[in-house]
Amino acid sequence: MGEDPLITAVRSGDENAVRMLLEDGADPDVFDQQGTPALCLAISAFNSTIAGYLVEGGADPDRRLPDGTTPLLRAVDSGSIGLVFDLLGDAAMISEATRAELLARARQWHEMGPVAGLRERTGTSDEVERVRIRDREWFTEYHELRLGGITVRDGHTGILTLLEKHFGMHLGFDELAARACALEYPGWEHAAWSEIVRTLARRQDDETWEAAAALQDHPHPLHRRFGVEVLVCLHLETELTNVPSPFEQRTLELLLDRAKEEGHPDVLAETLAGLSHHEDPRIEPLGLSFLAHAAPQVRFAVPSTLTIVNSERSGRKTFTSEGLNVLLALAQDTDSSVRQVAGYRLAYSLNPEPAIGDTLADLLDDEDQQTRIWAVYGLAERDDPRCIDGADRVGPVDEYESWSWILGAASRYEQRRREREAPAMTE
Repeated sequence: MGEDPLITAVRSGDENAVRMLLEDGADPDVFDQQGTPALCLAISAFNSTIAGYLVEGGADPDRRLPDGTTPLLRAVDSGSIGLVFDLLGDAAMISEATRAELLARARQWHEMGPVAGLRERTGTSDEVERVRIRDREWFTEYHELRLGGITVRDGHTGILTLLEKHFGMHLGFDELAARACALEYPGWEHAAWSEIVRTLARRQDDETWEAAAALQDHPHPLHRRFGVEVLVCLHLETELTNVPSPFEQRTLELLLDRAKEEGHPDVLAETLAGLSHHEDPRIEPLGLSFLAHAAPQVRFAVPSTLTIVNSERSGRKTFTSEGLNVLLALAQDTDSSVRQVAGYRLAYSLNPEPAIGDTLADLLDDEDQQTRIWAVYGLAERDDPRCIDGADRVGPVDEYESWSWILGAASRYEQRRREREAPAMTE
């Protein structure tokens, strides 16, 4: 007897096939030939989209399995915040016993740490393999830890925070701030840090704003950086609604003041990036004052402070002449990340100056692949034939699907050129 089609689709990660099979009436609780439910296969593959489809289709995330676990417990063990989120569903439907079990499991991982947790589960002291990965579904990063045939992600602190929020628990600001700043890999890119910041920002209250603002006087730069990110996220949360942000003006004034005083490059870079979400004539001159800053992360943030004269829905923008000159200068920076952000902004620039095309052409041989990609895209958007030669220099691209539109720019340019030439050829 062959494998069930839904199991095959889950194993292969075919999200569309899973969705269509479920819509056609496939059993979401089907087991594979080894007795593993489809939902657990999705969890072991860290595929939160498929796991979500299965739960929406009726798979039971609280089914007790022969080893005493449940899919929800396995999701907690996995360390993937996205998996847990997609399995939780309506908090009102989760029993008190299940809540207590999930919280205890997440707290155990949080307190032990994923490495110690893995060692306890595997009983081995071998070296833990550690790989940094990006969750394409949630646009966050983790470290995947592998030991003794078991793989987990280091998002357990974020999972504990998510569960507490989902179950109506309201932890104090200081406790959550301390939790974030104790992470092994702190920063907005990491899923656990991001979950804690968003948890606080969604409270949308003055108490949270005041506590985050007070962190700007903290002696440790990581706490100041956390405070900046909470302040920025408090303001950004209101952009999802039509309600004016009650935090906009005071956050703007605080960030302007802090940027002038902050000495740590990481905090200063976050502060400048936070200013990009505001419109004020004081922002660009402030950003330009850091153009020659010694720290590349600060120079990287300078383009975010530039004034946008006008923009299109496509994301393309027109910069002031001074702002454009800044981008042209940063495209020649000694740091590859700074050249990349300058190349990205120039690629989306609506400014007509020929220097943009020449600068993008110079970036076609940059050591950084993403910089080369943006250079090709920008040249193609400007109908510059140099994009064709540049496309051959990009090289193989990981996660091609996520870059497909950008990478197809040179082909679209060629199609436009052929269409323009076609009438002339038929005359």
